[in-house]
Amino acid sequence: VRNLEKKFGEHEVLKDISFDLFEGDVVCIIGSSGSGKSTLLRCINHLETPTSGQILYHGYPLTKDAQTINRFRSQVGMVFQQFNLFNICMKYLEKVGMAPYVKAKPHQLSGGMKQRVAIARALAMEPEVLLFDEPTSALDPEMVGEVLSVMKQLANEGYIVEDAPPQELFNNPKEARTREFLSRFMQG
Repeated sequence: VRNLEKKFGEHEVLKDISFDLFEGDVVCIIGSSGSGKSTLLRCINHLETPTSGQILYHGYPLTKDAQTINRFRSQVGMVFQQFNLFNICMKYLEKVGMAPYVKAKPHQLSGGMKQRVAIARALAMEPEVLLFDEPTSALDPEMVGEVLSVMKQLANEGYIVEDAPPQELFNNPKEARTREFLSRFMQG
């Protein structure tokens, strides 16, 4: 870390911070509440943009492009002050009907259960957009229903393009997007 500074408006939180860390080092940052300890860590991980200074990783300065930052973050984990992850986890496991299995091991879960846990994991990130890439394609037919049920519940919390009974949806869709999708799906 070289000459790192961080200001919030006129308030200077970090001033000319420089230090080196090497493999195997254990470093503790101590200071009173509000002294900038968390801000320093957030700047190092580029969760906050430093006002000035440099952060070098393996001798190379981190640039501000997303690809470099994402590669760096994949190598540098961070545990936040707020440690209510278990409560967040439970919230989303409940949402997908998997709370009773919180202590289950992956090999004890069916394909549909694993997929619902995967949905809970994605929800825990509280994304603005949730993408599903053929989430039922690897499931046995009897497991498809439980995953689709969760997806339908989530969709009810958001925008639904078309909602109709199955017979009407497949035979007489009202929306062009639905017709286009079904034509591709039904053809194989």
